[in-house]
Amino acid sequence: MKKILLHGCCGRMGRVISDLVSKEQDIEITAGVDSVGGIDFDYPVFGTLQEVMQNSVSFDVIVDFSVAACAENLIDFCVQNKAPLVFCTTGIDEKAEEKLRKAAQSIPVLRSANMSLGVNVLIKVLSEISPVLAKAGFDIEVVEKHHRMKKDAPSGTALALADAVNSGLESPYEPVFDRSQRMSERPKNEIGISAVRGGSIPGDHDVIFAGEDEVVTISHRAYSRAIFGKGAIAAAKFLVSKEPGMYSMADVLA
Repeated sequence: MKKILLHGCCGRMGRVISDLVSKEQDIEITAGVDSVGGIDFDYPVFGTLQEVMQNSVSFDVIVDFSVAACAENLIDFCVQNKAPLVFCTTGIDEKAEEKLRKAAQSIPVLRSANMSLGVNVLIKVLSEISPVLAKAGFDIEVVEKHHRMKKDAPSGTALALADAVNSGLESPYEPVFDRSQRMSERPKNEIGISAVRGGSIPGDHDVIFAGEDEVVTISHRAYSRAIFGKGAIAAAKFLVSKEPGMYSMADVLA
């Protein structure tokens, strides 16, 4: 039985993962960490990672769906305790990004902007079709939509989709997030990235290739946060006993 320490257990995704894991046969959550509290789970919840160690909680892997402000402390904890980390939080700054990259030299880290199977297949497809359509003169735009509570914009997934497009191009296009101060035609070699926030949208992403007299749109719609939870659980199972290194959902799906 594999054991998860769930960091950010009281958040929306934390609650989704807790419900999904309760139905699994080969993995369990032995403890959660969240400063918010106020939610009853069938496992103990601690306010800090240090309390987890003080209470001698056993775990094989940490799954993180928390907030960017907690990232550096979590990464330090994982390195100190040689704990594999499934890192799902988005919107972290460059200092935390660098710390995460260094952590992968001593522990296994799985990092993905989006944990769903569909999005990761989409990322692969974009890298293959973008050079064909770009060469044919198609303009490229990314539009993402999320619920009103999402704090970072654009989403990590939107940035990953733009990166996937660029990975197939000989000369990468420049991402553009705001055209409000520009009074000119659209430059050729740019990818516009737009964010919509409202309601309870779990996550919509469109990659638009706009050519002369035709438009190709590659889309992904999330109808439930369960798709991200299922991916995180699969990632946790995969990461246990892996060697140090930086992994992605592509490794899980291989």
